[in-house]
Amino acid sequence: MNNQSFGDKLFEWAVHAILAVISVIVLYPLIFVLVASISHPEAVMQGEVWLWPKEITWMGYKKIFQNHEILSGYMNTILYTTVGTAINLVLSVAAAYPLSRRDFYGRNLIAALMVFTMFFSGGMVPTYLLVKKLGMLNSMWALIIPGAVSVYNILIMRTFFQSSIPYEMQEAASIDGCSNLGILTRIVLPLSLPIIAVMILFYSVGHWNSYFSALMYLTDRHKYPLQLFLREILIQGQMQEMLGVGDDSHARNVMEGEAIKYAVVIVANLPVLLLYPFLQKYFVKGVMIGAVKG
Repeated sequence: MNNQSFGDKLFEWAVHAILAVISVIVLYPLIFVLVASISHPEAVMQGEVWLWPKEITWMGYKKIFQNHEILSGYMNTILYTTVGTAINLVLSVAAAYPLSRRDFYGRNLIAALMVFTMFFSGGMVPTYLLVKKLGMLNSMWALIIPGAVSVYNILIMRTFFQSSIPYEMQEAASIDGCSNLGILTRIVLPLSLPIIAVMILFYSVGHWNSYFSALMYLTDRHKYPLQLFLREILIQGQMQEMLGVGDDSHARNVMEGEAIKYAVVIVANLPVLLLYPFLQKYFVKGVMIGAVKG
């Protein structure tokens, strides 16, 4: 590091400066929402809140935990995300592993057919009619089955299996009498924790943030995910602002809606923010260190 030229040092300083600016741009909205969720709604609406909370209040969080619909939506979202991610992961592994095997005949044709579906789809109306015909309307499966497999994620996982796990290891296990299922469960999956962690994060975030499928297929409010209730809160808040503030009761409703809006955003994103640190270590883990020697 001491032998760096002035140009190298200048470039390094520029990179650090750019990264610092990007970090501020990314972090500020998160910090603002967090600060606004514990600040007095009137101060937030008047633009007096920037980086520090003003007149700290827990009004929004109290309203959330008193609202049974928001709590039921939170539990529904956890259920949909857990079940959906598990199904996504199982099906992705089941599709990616055969496509990564050299001895699987027709794998290139099958992969090409799967890629074809990324460019063309049936559309929203045919998909709705299919879900209705299958009897999945107003059920959890309407949110999970239509998106049970992501071709993009399958291709990523297949590429990882091909490039990071030597085929010689699988051949050696096969010679020792290990079945294909045994190779998958005893060799491939234990060595694939990084890509599995990435898939869990991708799928879980997708399920957690999804609301459009629930908007189309669900009619029972008891089955609504949290995102639909958050959408209703945002729309109601915008309508109240458009109508203007009249009497004191209306002004109080507007301020309560403003507090609930920011508090729900924090509560809705907290599980994802807590999940990432546990999966981060697998992103850069040297999975093949010491796997093949000799």
